[in-house]
Amino acid sequence: MNTSLSLNTKQEIADKAYQFIEDNKLTQTKIAESTGINKSTITHIFKDNSDFTIPAGNGKFVTIADKYFERLANFIGLELNKTYWKNQATPQFLNIIANLQDAKQYGATNVIIGETGAGKTHCINLFARKNPADTYIVTVGSTDNLTDLIDKIIDEIKITTGNSKSKKLRDIARKLRTLKEDGLAPQLIFDEAEYMKQPALASMKELYDHLNKYCSIILIGTEQLLNNLDKMRKKNKPGIPQFYRRIKFGIRQLPAVDRSFKLFLNDIENPQTKKFVRKICDNYGELHDVIVPVKRESERTGEEITEGFIRKVLNLPAVMYV
Repeated sequence: MNTSLSLNTKQEIADKAYQFIEDNKLTQTKIAESTGINKSTITHIFKDNSDFTIPAGNGKFVTIADKYFERLANFIGLELNKTYWKNQATPQFLNIIANLQDAKQYGATNVIIGETGAGKTHCINLFARKNPADTYIVTVGSTDNLTDLIDKIIDEIKITTGNSKSKKLRDIARKLRTLKEDGLAPQLIFDEAEYMKQPALASMKELYDHLNKYCSIILIGTEQLLNNLDKMRKKNKPGIPQFYRRIKFGIRQLPAVDRSFKLFLNDIENPQTKKFVRKICDNYGELHDVIVPVKRESERTGEEITEGFIRKVLNLPAVMYV
């Protein structure tokens, strides 16, 4: 934020965050873990505290910093700044949400495959925000080995465990099974799973065996994930045929991206401008990277959104060969 938050804005954040916590039956410990805000600070934000101060010792009080209110707002999905991109019910979005909800309810293991820029990451983040008590997202990195991936899971679900990989996997499974027994519906989502190497994929088989019906496991990736699995399976790599058998009928293919982008371009009236946007964008991710800065600059300058304006804002050449 570039300006200080007003007391009214802070009160709105506090009220909506408190309601969010009540609705989702979250503890202050969970909020602290998710936002990085000290529990004492959270307590004082939710108190009847019209000036939002906190004791600093020796009878002194200091104002609670804006950053803590901004973290709470981000956690509950409350927009503090004007947004130039609206979520749309694309076929991909509806498909992912339906699959996540179904898998979560029944503790199923699914693999969701969609092209780059289809909105997969955006969608699962929104889903996790709506289900904060028991949804965990682990983003797989291109350099992650099995140890890295296990440690990311441990960091996400907040447990203390031993040093061996097998002990860590058992403790991860124990924590997630406990959540199920406590009446929750735990879900472990691995985003960008096409980067998973053979040991990591084989470990998914072990997690599956520990957690089947107790915790939903979701792998989100591109077609590369299926290609890699197929190659490893044909080479009979350890653990891969067994894992593939378990997920074979849980593979879900997302529809192709609608490159007319009709859900997103309704507020652009010029047909030639729409045509140009469709020409330079291959997916929703690229469309976002065009629309947001262009709309923001159009609002600032008052200029109409045209092909020439888009080229100027994005520093594209006057003639572009695509």
